[in-house]
Amino acid sequence: MNTIETMQARLAVLNPSHIEIQDDSASHAGHAGAKSGGGHFFLTLVSEQFAGQATLARHRKIYELLGDLMHKQIHALSIKAHTPDEFFSTHD
Repeated sequence: MNTIETMQARLAVLNPSHIEIQDDSASHAGHAGAKSGGGHFFLTLVSEQFAGQATLARHRKIYELLGDLMHKQIHALSIKAHTPDEFFSTHD
């Protein structure tokens, strides 16, 4: 299983209505983090479980689920975490 598949599997517990993970590692070739094999990823995740949570709490939950991948398979992670109402009202 590659890193994106592993991330998707772990984040599935949030029952996302939309999930998108982009690997931007190639843009960071030669970067110190890339030398150790850690990738650079952009994550957009939409989940009803984020309702009533501040951005920091949403990010903490995601980092908790990806825990041991951080600083190994994942060197950098940019997160956009939304509720369905927040996401779909701006992406219709």
